[in-house]
Amino acid sequence: VQLQASGGGLAQAGGSLRLVCAASGRTYDGHAMAWFRQAPGKERDFVAAIRWNSHNTYYADSVRGRFTISRDNAKNTVYLQMNSLKPEDTAVYYCAATANVYSGSYFQAKTFAYWGQGTQVTVSS
Repeated sequence: VQLQASGGGLAQAGGSLRLVCAASGRTYDGHAMAWFRQAPGKERDFVAAIRWNSHNTYYADSVRGRFTISRDNAKNTVYLQMNSLKPEDTAVYYCAATANVYSGSYFQAKTFAYWGQGTQVTVSS
């Protein structure tokens, strides 16, 4: 499975961006998908995750109510709509996918077997 993330860029505080992650290769609807982010000098942190059926979503407390994760299984694509952006949202954002059979917490990076290359999001105050 290959993941290609896009949609990052520069936004002002209070603005919006939408990230897109396109999956290719041997993809399955059974993958759970997620977004993580990593700011300079910090660890990679969980942002949001979505199960294959799209009915179960999970968010970090810091983004709940501002970010929305969604997916289109027909297009093998997952989205992260980011609203009310804050300067502390500045980071490189990575999309990730589990293997078709997986275990572990969605909040942990080690649960995800496949990673995209990252897209930079910069929020100015």
